[in-house]
Amino acid sequence: MSGDHVSGATPWRGVLAGALAWGEAHATYDKAVDAWPAALRGRRVDGFAHSGWELVEHLRITQHDLLDFCRNPDYQHLDWPADYWPSTPEPPSDEAWDASVAAYRADRAALRALAEDGVPDLMAPITHGDGQTYLREVLLAIDHAAYHVGQLVAVRQILGAWHS
Repeated sequence: MSGDHVSGATPWRGVLAGALAWGEAHATYDKAVDAWPAALRGRRVDGFAHSGWELVEHLRITQHDLLDFCRNPDYQHLDWPADYWPSTPEPPSDEAWDASVAAYRADRAALRALAEDGVPDLMAPITHGDGQTYLREVLLAIDHAAYHVGQLVAVRQILGAWHS
């Protein structure tokens, strides 16, 4: 756990920031998407409404939306569910998959920075929101990712493509 604490941040902020990529209780996003066979990225499996691509892209879009809400006073709400999910189960290309994974990681790093010391008071209401705090948005990102990372792992297991 000591590796999650960042110099300059209070200990609890370090724990909060570290939880964005935590692997303490389950697989991480990085492990869930690492070396996912390209031929299986768009395949849906029985019992799951979404393919790996749909889950990866949904995670990216949602996390970016949460980050944008925290940072952008001119934030524009996305339409649920249309704007939060890709339009097809298959990624348009391997490059699109790679770009989505990279964008997720970049936004996760930005959320980490926000949690560590990006705002002076995580309990402060976001000025352009309607009562939401920065802490709420970071916790929502953590909770949302944990749920869908579990789905990514389950889909890979069913596809026979999970590397334990």
